[in-house]
Amino acid sequence: MKTERQANIRLNEDPREILGVPPDAGDERIREAYLSKVKENPPDRAPAAFERIRDAYEVLRDPRRRALHMFLSADPHAPLLSLLPASKQERKFTGPEPWLAVLREK
Repeated sequence: MKTERQANIRLNEDPREILGVPPDAGDERIREAYLSKVKENPPDRAPAAFERIRDAYEVLRDPRRRALHMFLSADPHAPLLSLLPASKQERKFTGPEPWLAVLREK
């Protein structure tokens, strides 16, 4: 029977900050950051730091746990849109011409 260990990460801590990865980092980037941090903080020299890094990786490694942590750590009074990363593309006003061209074709 497999027992799941309780994570030591608090809800107000961001596991991405602990591993030093951006919010849009993929699984491979998360794994690379984890291995790099483990090399910096091996369990025999820094057991507390190692456990924190391991727990952050455990949260980010599983997409379900990642989403659960994101929802539970969010401000309950903030809009849900605040959970999504900010869009880097700016919307540009092109004027009414494209819309008028579509309407003329109909």
